Amino acid sequence: MDALTLIRDTFAPLAGKRILDIGCGPGTLAKRLTEDGASVTGVDPGQAALGKAREAVPAARFEAASAEALPFPDAHFDGAVMFNALHHVPDPAAALREAARIVVPGGTLVVVEPLAEGSFFDALRPIEDETAVRAAAQEAIAVALSGGAFLCRQDVTLARRESFADLDGFLARVSAVDPAREATIRARRPIVEAAFRGAAEREADGRYSLVQPLRIHVLQPA
Repeated sequence: MDALTLIRDTFAPLAGKRILDIGCGPGTLAKRLTEDGASVTGVDPGQAALGKAREAVPAARFEAASAEALPFPDAHFDGAVMFNALHHVPDPAAALREAARIVVPGGTLVVVEPLAEGSFFDALRPIEDETAVRAAAQEAIAVALSGGAFLCRQDVTLARRESFADLDGFLARVSAVDPAREATIRARRPIVEAAFRGAAEREADGRYSLVQPLRIHVLQPA
């Protein structure tokens, strides 16, 4: 099972479901869920990402907003997803509270977060060390659960394997997430290249693969 399959299974049947994609980026997840019949709204603080999302998924709705202040009334969505987004939020605890607020009673929040481990993380670390922010995201989830804000319906860790033709393919991938990384890549290119070569596994076809463990929480607001 991969993360997308788990999300689809969690919200099945998706047809007609009102889903909020928090931290939607360029609309990759929104596109998949819309294709499955969901009514998707995406929010992201980045205007460039929203422009790409609107172009890629014209059937969905996209708005500029932070995860800590969602511009929607209470109980407005059947469910919400935060896919690789919570660790980018300055106040992850506030983001979780907002996500709980906007889903209907009995609704579901799926939080997919990369852990600070794995070969992908090792290759990324010289570009941006996310050790602290990834740990903060997990801590925010743990505190929300221990405080009774959510019930945990599922907690699973999956390994996402990505394949790249070369170093430049990997750098394009991580820069697409955050274009600000490009300056660091230019300044530290030899170190970045060494980290990539040391972390990546060479496949039989000559490509390079990296593995990123993803921890997925399926949460129900209490």
